[in-house]
Amino acid sequence: MENLFGLIGNPSQVKTPRALSWLQTSKSAALVWNAMRIWLGVMWLQAGIAKIWGNENSAFLHHGGAGVAGFAAHGAAAYSWWATFLHSFVVPNAAWIGVLVAFAEFAIGVCLALGFLTPLACLGSLVLLFTYVMSGTASVCAFYALFAVVILAMWRTSSWIGVDGFISGFRQRLAALKRASLETPVVATEPEPEPEPSPEPVQV
Repeated sequence: MENLFGLIGNPSQVKTPRALSWLQTSKSAALVWNAMRIWLGVMWLQAGIAKIWGNENSAFLHHGGAGVAGFAAHGAAAYSWWATFLHSFVVPNAAWIGVLVAFAEFAIGVCLALGFLTPLACLGSLVLLFTYVMSGTASVCAFYALFAVVILAMWRTSSWIGVDGFISGFRQRLAALKRASLETPVVATEPEPEPEPSPEPVQV
């Protein structure tokens, strides 16, 4: 096994290509990634708001999640095992799944738009898009997924202009202060000499 690892090398020692490193750390490129993140967040916000307060409210939050049940029952599933999952699990539990989907879309939109917990929001976005595509809905899912993958890959700078960026800046300043306090030399102070006792008066 060690010989095999010696042949294929250690992946932790593989250097990142310069172009990819620049894309991940450049402030100029960060403006593009942040714009993509905000746009994707707004799209998810619109979808979530429509389900919570808009014209899709009755289909997701009321009537036993009729929208979810109808989508799962009549959608063209990509695989037979996924169709079995939709009919045996999603349709009977459409009421709470509809609520979950509506608020998940809204929460993902808020997090992406504000740049808060960006990697986690991207992963949640990809999970929802996966379920939509597997259930037979293509629509804009591929475009959203592409944006989510790019934002996730550029996680160092894709949330630079956002809450994650402020938190990262605060932690960096705190770490710098701790390092400065540890590097500050401590000046040793010599103990003050004790006063000599005054001689007692001699009695004649």
